[in-house]
Amino acid sequence: MESPTSQPRKGRKIRPGLWIEYLFVVLILAGLINTAHFFVEYGFLLAPYFYEPNGTFTDWFSLTFWAHHPGAYDVERSIYPPLSFLIMRLFSDSACYPVQGLEVRYCDLTGIYALCGMYVLTAIAMFWTFYRFDRGRAFPRAFAMAFGLPLTYSLERGNFVMLCSICVLLAFGPALRSARLRWFFAGIAINFKVYLIGAALAPLLRRRWAVTEGMLIAAVLVYGFTWFIFGAGDPRVLYHNVVDFSDSYSIGNPSDLWYPSSYQPLLAALGGYTLPVLMLLGSRTVENMYWYLHLYVQISQFAIIAGAVATWLRPEVVPPHRVVAFAISLTLMSSEAGGYTEILLLPFVFMESWRGWARPTALVLTYVLCIPIEYVISPLPSGIVRDSFLSQRYVTVYYGLGLGSLLRPGLTALITNILAAVTIHDVWQDMRTQGWSQRWRFRKDWAIPHGIRRPRAPIAKAARLGDSREMDR
Repeated sequence: MESPTSQPRKGRKIRPGLWIEYLFVVLILAGLINTAHFFVEYGFLLAPYFYEPNGTFTDWFSLTFWAHHPGAYDVERSIYPPLSFLIMRLFSDSACYPVQGLEVRYCDLTGIYALCGMYVLTAIAMFWTFYRFDRGRAFPRAFAMAFGLPLTYSLERGNFVMLCSICVLLAFGPALRSARLRWFFAGIAINFKVYLIGAALAPLLRRRWAVTEGMLIAAVLVYGFTWFIFGAGDPRVLYHNVVDFSDSYSIGNPSDLWYPSSYQPLLAALGGYTLPVLMLLGSRTVENMYWYLHLYVQISQFAIIAGAVATWLRPEVVPPHRVVAFAISLTLMSSEAGGYTEILLLPFVFMESWRGWARPTALVLTYVLCIPIEYVISPLPSGIVRDSFLSQRYVTVYYGLGLGSLLRPGLTALITNILAAVTIHDVWQDMRTQGWSQRWRFRKDWAIPHGIRRPRAPIAKAARLGDSREMDR
Protein backbone atom coordinates (compact mmCIF):
# COMPACT_ATOMS: atom_id res chain seq x y z
CA MET A 1 0.00 0.00 0.00
CA GLU A 2 1.41 3.39 -1.03
CA SER A 3 1.82 6.12 1.52
CA PRO A 4 -0.24 9.30 1.15
CA THR A 5 2.91 11.29 0.47
CA SER A 6 3.63 9.25 -2.67
CA GLN A 7 0.46 10.51 -4.32
CA PRO A 8 0.46 13.82 -6.20
CA ARG A 9 -1.06 16.63 -4.23
CA LYS A 10 -4.65 17.43 -5.02
CA GLY A 11 -4.97 20.14 -7.62
CA ARG A 12 -1.31 19.94 -8.62
CA LYS A 13 -0.88 19.54 -12.37
CA ILE A 14 1.85 17.17 -13.52
CA ARG A 15 3.87 18.62 -16.41
CA PRO A 16 5.86 15.89 -18.15
CA GLY A 17 9.19 16.87 -19.69
CA LEU A 18 9.39 20.20 -17.90
CA TRP A 19 12.82 19.33 -16.49
CA ILE A 20 14.05 18.76 -20.04
CA GLU A 21 12.92 22.24 -21.03
CA TYR A 22 14.73 23.78 -18.07
CA LEU A 23 17.83 21.79 -19.02
CA PHE A 24 17.84 23.59 -22.36
CA VAL A 25 17.51 26.90 -20.50
CA VAL A 26 20.81 26.02 -18.81
CA LEU A 27 22.39 25.11 -22.17
CA ILE A 28 21.26 28.37 -23.77
CA LEU A 29 22.56 30.33 -20.80
CA ALA A 30 25.87 28.46 -21.04
CA GLY A 31 26.09 29.39 -24.72
CA LEU A 32 25.54 33.06 -23.90
CA ILE A 33 28.17 32.96 -21.16
CA ASN A 34 30.62 31.30 -23.55
CA THR A 35 29.95 33.99 -26.16
CA ALA A 36 30.43 36.77 -23.61
CA HIS A 37 33.67 35.24 -22.34
CA PHE A 38 34.97 34.90 -25.89
CA PHE A 39 34.11 38.52 -26.63
CA VAL A 40 35.88 39.80 -23.52
CA GLU A 41 39.00 37.83 -24.39
CA TYR A 42 39.17 38.22 -28.18
CA GLY A 43 37.07 41.33 -28.91
CA PHE A 44 34.43 39.93 -31.27
CA LEU A 45 31.50 37.50 -31.29
CA LEU A 46 32.35 33.96 -32.27
CA ALA A 47 30.29 31.81 -34.62
CA PRO A 48 27.41 31.39 -35.21
CA TYR A 49 27.18 35.18 -34.94
CA PHE A 50 28.07 37.19 -38.02
CA TYR A 51 31.47 36.49 -39.50
CA GLU A 52 32.37 40.17 -40.05
CA PRO A 53 33.35 41.81 -36.72
CA ASN A 54 32.82 45.24 -38.24
CA GLY A 55 29.35 44.37 -39.56
CA THR A 56 27.34 44.83 -36.36
CA PHE A 57 23.93 46.52 -36.99
CA THR A 58 24.61 46.52 -40.75
CA ASP A 59 21.04 45.72 -41.80
CA TRP A 60 19.81 48.92 -40.16
CA PHE A 61 22.59 51.38 -40.94
CA SER A 62 23.13 50.25 -44.51
CA LEU A 63 19.62 51.48 -45.38
CA THR A 64 19.01 54.39 -43.02
CA PHE A 65 20.66 56.80 -45.47
CA TRP A 66 17.82 56.17 -47.91
CA ALA A 67 15.25 56.99 -45.25
CA HIS A 68 16.55 60.60 -45.34
CA HIS A 69 17.39 60.87 -49.07
CA PRO A 70 15.54 59.92 -52.28
CA GLY A 71 16.55 56.81 -54.21
CA ALA A 72 15.52 53.94 -51.93
CA TYR A 73 13.75 52.10 -54.75
CA ASP A 74 15.36 53.34 -57.96
CA VAL A 75 18.99 53.60 -56.79
CA GLU A 76 19.26 51.19 -53.85
CA ARG A 77 16.52 49.00 -55.38
CA SER A 78 15.26 48.06 -51.94
CA ILE A 79 12.75 45.26 -51.44
CA TYR A 80 11.43 46.70 -48.15
CA PRO A 81 8.01 48.41 -48.23
CA PRO A 82 7.88 52.11 -47.20
CA LEU A 83 7.00 51.28 -43.58
CA SER A 84 10.58 50.20 -42.84
CA PHE A 85 12.03 53.47 -44.11
CA LEU A 86 9.54 55.49 -42.10
CA ILE A 87 10.59 53.63 -38.95
CA MET A 88 14.26 54.28 -39.75
CA ARG A 89 13.55 57.95 -40.37
CA LEU A 90 11.70 58.23 -37.08
CA PHE A 91 14.38 56.50 -34.98
CA SER A 92 17.55 58.02 -36.40
CA ASP A 93 19.41 61.29 -36.30
CA SER A 94 19.09 62.99 -39.68
CA ALA A 95 22.16 65.16 -38.97
CA CYS A 96 24.35 62.04 -39.22
CA TYR A 97 23.44 61.25 -42.83
CA PRO A 98 25.06 63.73 -45.18
CA VAL A 99 26.94 60.75 -46.66
CA GLN A 100 26.35 57.00 -46.86
CA GLY A 101 28.41 54.42 -44.99
CA LEU A 102 28.68 52.37 -41.82
CA GLU A 103 30.66 55.18 -40.18
CA VAL A 104 27.33 56.74 -39.21
CA ARG A 105 27.11 54.18 -36.41
CA TYR A 106 29.55 56.30 -34.41
CA CYS A 107 27.28 59.32 -34.83
CA ASP A 108 23.72 58.01 -34.85
CA LEU A 109 23.34 56.76 -31.29
CA THR A 110 19.58 57.15 -31.64
CA GLY A 111 19.51 54.25 -34.07
CA ILE A 112 21.55 52.03 -31.74
CA TYR A 113 19.27 52.83 -28.81
CA ALA A 114 16.27 52.09 -31.02
CA LEU A 115 17.64 48.67 -31.95
CA CYS A 116 18.28 47.82 -28.31
CA GLY A 117 14.77 48.98 -27.47
CA MET A 118 13.34 46.74 -30.20
CA TYR A 119 15.15 43.79 -28.70
CA VAL A 120 13.79 44.52 -25.21
CA LEU A 121 10.25 44.90 -26.53
CA THR A 122 10.53 41.66 -28.47
CA ALA A 123 11.75 39.80 -25.39
CA ILE A 124 8.85 41.20 -23.36
CA ALA A 125 6.41 40.17 -26.10
CA MET A 126 7.81 36.64 -26.03
CA PHE A 127 7.38 36.32 -22.27
CA TRP A 128 3.89 37.83 -22.32
CA THR A 129 2.76 35.58 -25.19
CA PHE A 130 3.85 32.35 -23.54
CA TYR A 131 2.55 33.49 -20.18
CA ARG A 132 -0.88 33.96 -21.73
CA PHE A 133 -0.64 30.64 -23.55
CA ASP A 134 0.70 28.29 -20.85
CA ARG A 135 1.93 29.72 -17.56
CA GLY A 136 3.48 26.45 -16.41
CA ARG A 137 5.86 26.29 -19.38
CA ALA A 138 6.10 29.98 -20.14
CA PHE A 139 9.53 30.69 -18.66
CA PRO A 140 11.71 28.08 -20.44
CA ARG A 141 10.09 28.64 -23.83
CA ALA A 142 10.09 32.42 -23.55
CA PHE A 143 13.69 32.37 -22.32
CA ALA A 144 14.73 30.28 -25.32
CA MET A 145 13.12 32.75 -27.71
CA ALA A 146 14.21 35.93 -25.91
CA PHE A 147 17.85 34.95 -25.32
CA GLY A 148 18.38 32.21 -27.88
CA LEU A 149 20.30 32.41 -31.12
CA PRO A 150 17.60 33.69 -33.54
CA LEU A 151 16.71 36.84 -31.59
CA THR A 152 20.21 37.69 -30.35
CA TYR A 153 21.47 37.25 -33.91
CA SER A 154 18.72 39.58 -35.11
CA LEU A 155 19.95 42.23 -32.66
CA GLU A 156 23.53 41.79 -33.85
CA ARG A 157 22.42 42.28 -37.45
CA GLY A 158 20.04 45.15 -36.55
CA ASN A 159 17.20 43.65 -38.55
CA PHE A 160 13.53 44.65 -38.68
CA VAL A 161 12.56 41.06 -38.00
CA MET A 162 12.48 42.00 -34.30
CA LEU A 163 9.63 44.48 -34.75
CA CYS A 164 8.02 42.12 -37.23
CA SER A 165 8.02 39.27 -34.72
CA ILE A 166 6.18 41.44 -32.18
CA CYS A 167 3.46 42.11 -34.74
CA VAL A 168 3.25 38.42 -35.66
CA LEU A 169 2.84 37.43 -32.00
CA LEU A 170 0.11 40.01 -31.52
CA ALA A 171 -1.64 38.99 -34.73
CA PHE A 172 -1.57 35.21 -34.30
CA GLY A 173 -0.82 34.69 -30.60
CA PRO A 174 -3.10 34.68 -27.54
CA ALA A 175 -2.22 38.17 -26.28
CA LEU A 176 -5.04 40.09 -28.00
CA ARG A 177 -8.77 39.39 -27.93
CA SER A 178 -9.86 42.01 -30.44
CA ALA A 179 -10.06 40.60 -33.95
CA ARG A 180 -9.57 44.01 -35.55
CA LEU A 181 -6.39 44.64 -33.57
CA ARG A 182 -5.12 41.25 -34.73
CA TRP A 183 -5.82 42.21 -38.33
CA PHE A 184 -4.06 45.54 -37.85
CA PHE A 185 -0.85 43.97 -36.53
CA ALA A 186 -0.95 41.32 -39.23
CA GLY A 187 -1.08 44.13 -41.80
CA ILE A 188 1.96 45.78 -40.20
CA ALA A 189 3.84 42.47 -40.15
CA ILE A 190 3.22 41.94 -43.88
CA ASN A 191 4.56 45.43 -44.55
CA PHE A 192 7.75 44.52 -42.69
CA LYS A 193 8.20 41.12 -44.37
CA VAL A 194 6.12 40.67 -47.51
CA TYR A 195 6.41 36.87 -47.46
CA LEU A 196 4.23 36.80 -44.32
CA ILE A 197 1.24 37.14 -46.60
CA GLY A 198 1.20 33.33 -46.48
CA ALA A 199 0.48 33.48 -42.74
CA ALA A 200 -2.48 35.77 -43.48
CA LEU A 201 -3.84 33.15 -45.88
CA ALA A 202 -3.43 30.33 -43.34
CA PRO A 203 -6.80 30.96 -41.59
CA LEU A 204 -8.51 29.92 -44.83
CA LEU A 205 -7.62 26.33 -43.96
CA ARG A 206 -9.76 26.70 -40.82
CA ARG A 207 -12.66 28.36 -42.70
CA ARG A 208 -11.78 31.76 -41.20
CA TRP A 209 -12.55 33.74 -44.33
CA ALA A 210 -13.25 36.98 -42.50
CA VAL A 211 -9.90 36.80 -40.71
CA THR A 212 -7.91 36.52 -43.92
CA GLU A 213 -9.96 39.26 -45.54
CA GLY A 214 -9.41 41.57 -42.58
CA MET A 215 -5.65 40.95 -42.51
CA LEU A 216 -5.22 41.57 -46.23
CA ILE A 217 -7.30 44.74 -46.11
CA ALA A 218 -5.24 45.97 -43.16
CA ALA A 219 -2.01 45.22 -45.07
CA VAL A 220 -3.22 47.23 -48.07
CA LEU A 221 -4.30 50.16 -45.90
CA VAL A 222 -0.99 50.23 -43.99
CA TYR A 223 0.92 50.04 -47.26
CA GLY A 224 -1.11 52.81 -48.89
CA PHE A 225 -0.75 55.09 -45.87
CA THR A 226 3.02 54.60 -45.53
CA TRP A 227 3.51 54.93 -49.29
CA PHE A 228 1.67 58.26 -49.20
CA ILE A 229 3.76 59.51 -46.25
CA PHE A 230 7.14 58.32 -47.58
CA GLY A 231 6.42 59.38 -51.16
CA ALA A 232 8.12 56.39 -52.82
CA GLY A 233 7.73 52.64 -53.17
CA ASP A 234 4.77 52.19 -55.51
CA PRO A 235 3.59 48.58 -56.05
CA ARG A 236 5.04 48.27 -59.57
CA VAL A 237 8.57 49.31 -58.56
CA LEU A 238 8.50 47.24 -55.40
CA TYR A 239 7.36 44.17 -57.33
CA HIS A 240 10.14 44.52 -59.91
CA ASN A 241 12.75 44.97 -57.17
CA VAL A 242 11.62 41.79 -55.43
CA VAL A 243 11.66 39.83 -58.69
CA ASP A 244 15.11 41.14 -59.64
CA PHE A 245 16.45 40.33 -56.17
CA SER A 246 15.14 36.77 -56.40
CA ASP A 247 16.50 36.22 -59.90
CA SER A 248 19.94 37.63 -59.07
CA TYR A 249 20.47 35.50 -55.96
CA SER A 250 23.83 33.74 -56.07
CA ILE A 251 26.46 32.48 -53.70
CA GLY A 252 30.12 33.38 -54.04
CA ASN A 253 31.93 32.45 -50.83
CA PRO A 254 31.50 30.29 -47.72
CA SER A 255 30.27 33.28 -45.69
CA ASP A 256 26.95 33.06 -47.54
CA LEU A 257 26.40 29.75 -45.73
CA TRP A 258 27.01 31.27 -42.30
CA TYR A 259 23.49 31.19 -40.83
CA PRO A 260 20.91 30.31 -43.50
CA SER A 261 17.22 29.68 -42.98
CA SER A 262 17.03 27.15 -45.82
CA TYR A 263 19.18 24.95 -48.01
CA GLN A 264 18.89 27.36 -50.93
CA PRO A 265 22.44 28.80 -50.50
CA LEU A 266 23.98 25.33 -50.22
CA LEU A 267 22.01 24.06 -53.20
CA ALA A 268 23.14 27.08 -55.21
CA ALA A 269 26.74 26.36 -54.27
CA LEU A 270 26.52 22.64 -55.03
CA GLY A 271 24.70 23.20 -58.30
CA GLY A 272 27.03 25.91 -59.55
CA TYR A 273 30.40 24.63 -58.30
CA THR A 274 31.11 28.16 -57.18
CA LEU A 275 33.02 27.31 -54.01
CA PRO A 276 36.53 25.84 -54.30
CA VAL A 277 36.07 23.87 -51.08
CA LEU A 278 33.15 22.06 -52.69
CA MET A 279 35.10 21.32 -55.86
CA LEU A 280 37.68 19.51 -53.75
CA LEU A 281 35.04 16.97 -52.76
CA GLY A 282 34.77 15.64 -56.29
CA SER A 283 31.98 15.88 -58.81
CA ARG A 284 30.27 12.63 -57.76
CA THR A 285 30.10 13.65 -54.09
CA VAL A 286 28.81 17.10 -54.97
CA GLU A 287 26.16 15.68 -57.28
CA ASN A 288 24.97 13.20 -54.64
CA MET A 289 24.80 15.91 -51.98
CA TYR A 290 22.83 18.15 -54.31
CA TRP A 291 20.38 15.37 -55.24
CA TYR A 292 19.71 14.27 -51.66
CA LEU A 293 19.33 17.80 -50.31
CA HIS A 294 17.01 18.77 -53.16
CA LEU A 295 14.93 15.65 -52.52
CA TYR A 296 14.77 16.42 -48.79
CA VAL A 297 13.54 19.95 -49.46
CA GLN A 298 10.87 18.68 -51.86
CA ILE A 299 9.70 16.02 -49.40
CA SER A 300 9.48 18.65 -46.66
CA GLN A 301 7.46 20.97 -48.88
CA PHE A 302 5.13 18.13 -49.80
CA ALA A 303 4.72 17.21 -46.12
CA ILE A 304 3.64 20.77 -45.28
CA ILE A 305 1.15 20.79 -48.16
CA ALA A 306 -0.21 17.42 -47.02
CA GLY A 307 -0.58 18.77 -43.49
CA ALA A 308 -2.41 21.80 -44.87
CA VAL A 309 -4.82 19.58 -46.82
CA ALA A 310 -5.47 17.51 -43.70
CA THR A 311 -6.16 20.72 -41.79
CA TRP A 312 -8.70 21.79 -44.39
CA LEU A 313 -10.50 18.45 -44.06
CA ARG A 314 -10.81 18.63 -40.27
CA PRO A 315 -9.87 22.14 -39.09
CA GLU A 316 -11.30 21.60 -35.61
CA VAL A 317 -8.68 18.91 -34.94
CA VAL A 318 -5.68 21.16 -35.70
CA PRO A 319 -4.68 24.04 -33.38
CA PRO A 320 -4.51 27.43 -35.12
CA HIS A 321 -0.88 28.10 -34.20
CA ARG A 322 0.22 25.02 -36.16
CA VAL A 323 -1.48 26.28 -39.31
CA VAL A 324 0.49 29.53 -39.02
CA ALA A 325 3.68 27.51 -38.52
CA PHE A 326 2.99 25.61 -41.75
CA ALA A 327 2.56 28.83 -43.73
CA ILE A 328 5.70 30.51 -42.40
CA SER A 329 7.81 27.36 -42.70
CA LEU A 330 6.83 26.77 -46.32
CA THR A 331 7.85 30.33 -47.19
CA LEU A 332 11.19 30.19 -45.38
CA MET A 333 11.98 26.78 -46.82
CA SER A 334 11.35 27.86 -50.41
CA SER A 335 13.55 30.99 -50.30
CA GLU A 336 16.49 32.39 -48.34
CA ALA A 337 15.62 35.12 -45.87
CA GLY A 338 18.33 34.64 -43.24
CA GLY A 339 18.50 32.43 -40.17
CA TYR A 340 17.15 35.11 -37.86
CA THR A 341 13.72 34.70 -39.47
CA GLU A 342 13.33 31.59 -37.31
CA ILE A 343 11.96 33.89 -34.59
CA LEU A 344 8.83 34.15 -36.75
CA LEU A 345 8.39 30.36 -36.84
CA LEU A 346 9.71 28.87 -33.62
CA PRO A 347 7.23 30.59 -31.21
CA PHE A 348 4.38 28.71 -32.87
CA VAL A 349 6.23 25.42 -32.47
CA PHE A 350 6.69 26.24 -28.78
CA MET A 351 2.90 26.44 -28.51
CA GLU A 352 2.67 22.69 -29.00
CA SER A 353 1.83 20.51 -26.02
CA TRP A 354 4.23 17.97 -24.49
CA ARG A 355 2.08 14.99 -25.48
CA GLY A 356 3.02 11.72 -27.11
CA TRP A 357 6.50 11.46 -28.59
CA ALA A 358 6.32 13.42 -31.85
CA ARG A 359 5.44 16.79 -30.34
CA PRO A 360 8.16 16.58 -27.63
CA THR A 361 10.65 15.67 -30.36
CA ALA A 362 9.72 18.81 -32.29
CA LEU A 363 10.01 20.87 -29.11
CA VAL A 364 13.45 19.47 -28.29
CA LEU A 365 14.68 20.26 -31.82
CA THR A 366 13.31 23.79 -31.44
CA TYR A 367 15.32 24.24 -28.24
CA VAL A 368 18.40 22.95 -30.06
CA LEU A 369 17.98 25.65 -32.71
CA CYS A 370 18.00 28.29 -29.95
CA ILE A 371 21.38 27.27 -28.48
CA PRO A 372 23.98 29.93 -29.51
CA ILE A 373 26.85 27.51 -30.03
CA GLU A 374 28.67 26.52 -33.20
CA TYR A 375 31.20 23.82 -34.09
CA VAL A 376 33.53 25.03 -36.83
CA ILE A 377 34.64 22.42 -39.35
CA SER A 378 38.28 22.72 -40.49
CA PRO A 379 39.03 26.38 -39.66
CA LEU A 380 41.54 28.16 -41.88
CA PRO A 381 45.10 27.83 -40.58
CA SER A 382 45.81 31.55 -40.69
CA GLY A 383 43.74 34.36 -39.24
CA ILE A 384 42.63 37.60 -40.84
CA VAL A 385 42.98 40.95 -39.09
CA ARG A 386 39.68 42.82 -38.97
CA ASP A 387 38.27 45.88 -37.24
CA SER A 388 35.69 45.07 -34.54
CA PHE A 389 32.89 47.58 -34.05
CA LEU A 390 31.84 46.30 -30.63
CA SER A 391 35.31 46.26 -29.06
CA GLN A 392 36.64 49.24 -31.05
CA ARG A 393 39.94 47.53 -31.83
CA TYR A 394 41.60 45.27 -34.37
CA VAL A 395 41.07 41.54 -33.91
CA THR A 396 42.29 38.36 -35.59
CA VAL A 397 39.51 36.18 -36.97
CA TYR A 398 39.82 32.53 -37.98
CA TYR A 399 37.16 31.54 -40.48
CA GLY A 400 35.64 28.14 -41.10
CA LEU A 401 32.36 26.55 -42.11
CA GLY A 402 30.16 25.70 -39.12
CA LEU A 403 28.44 22.35 -38.68
CA GLY A 404 25.32 24.13 -37.44
CA SER A 405 25.08 26.07 -40.69
CA LEU A 406 24.64 22.77 -42.50
CA LEU A 407 22.27 21.21 -39.98
CA ARG A 408 19.98 24.05 -38.88
CA PRO A 409 17.94 24.29 -42.11
CA GLY A 410 17.48 20.52 -42.03
CA LEU A 411 16.35 20.59 -38.40
CA THR A 412 13.88 23.39 -39.15
CA ALA A 413 12.41 21.34 -41.99
CA LEU A 414 12.34 18.23 -39.79
CA ILE A 415 10.33 20.09 -37.14
CA THR A 416 7.61 21.01 -39.61
CA ASN A 417 7.69 17.50 -41.09
CA ILE A 418 6.98 16.10 -37.62
CA LEU A 419 4.12 18.53 -37.05
CA ALA A 420 2.71 17.69 -40.49
CA ALA A 421 2.82 13.99 -39.63
CA VAL A 422 1.08 14.67 -36.31
CA THR A 423 -1.60 16.63 -38.13
CA ILE A 424 -2.23 13.89 -40.68
CA HIS A 425 -2.36 11.28 -37.90
CA ASP A 426 -4.81 13.28 -35.79
CA VAL A 427 -7.08 14.00 -38.75
CA TRP A 428 -7.04 10.36 -39.81
CA GLN A 429 -7.89 9.22 -36.29
CA ASP A 430 -10.74 11.73 -36.12
CA MET A 431 -12.10 10.48 -39.44
CA ARG A 432 -11.98 6.88 -38.25
CA THR A 433 -13.72 7.55 -34.96
CA GLN A 434 -16.15 10.32 -35.95
CA GLY A 435 -16.77 9.54 -39.60
CA TRP A 436 -18.73 12.04 -41.64
CA SER A 437 -22.25 11.65 -40.32
CA GLN A 438 -21.83 14.23 -37.55
CA ARG A 439 -20.20 16.75 -39.91
CA TRP A 440 -22.63 16.74 -42.82
CA ARG A 441 -24.83 19.42 -41.30
CA PHE A 442 -21.75 21.67 -40.95
CA ARG A 443 -20.62 21.30 -44.57
CA LYS A 444 -21.46 24.95 -45.36
CA ASP A 445 -20.64 26.34 -41.94
CA TRP A 446 -17.50 27.55 -40.18
CA ALA A 447 -15.14 25.20 -38.41
CA ILE A 448 -16.35 23.79 -35.07
CA PRO A 449 -13.92 24.30 -32.13
CA HIS A 450 -12.79 20.84 -31.04
CA GLY A 451 -14.17 19.56 -27.76
CA ILE A 452 -16.59 22.46 -27.20
CA ARG A 453 -20.28 21.56 -27.11
CA ARG A 454 -22.26 24.66 -27.80
CA PRO A 455 -25.35 25.43 -29.83
CA ARG A 456 -24.68 25.82 -33.50
CA ALA A 457 -25.94 29.39 -33.89
CA PRO A 458 -23.64 31.10 -31.33
CA ILE A 459 -20.60 29.35 -32.80
CA ALA A 460 -21.44 30.45 -36.32
CA LYS A 461 -22.13 33.98 -35.09
CA ALA A 462 -18.82 34.19 -33.23
CA ALA A 463 -16.96 32.91 -36.29
CA ARG A 464 -18.65 35.44 -38.58
CA LEU A 465 -17.63 38.25 -36.26
CA GLY A 466 -14.05 36.99 -36.24
CA ASP A 467 -14.01 36.44 -32.44
CA SER A 468 -10.37 35.97 -31.46
CA ARG A 469 -11.34 33.72 -28.55
CA GLU A 470 -12.64 31.15 -30.99
CA MET A 471 -9.39 31.45 -32.97
CA ASP A 472 -7.32 30.75 -29.88
CA ARG A 473 -9.10 27.45 -29.35
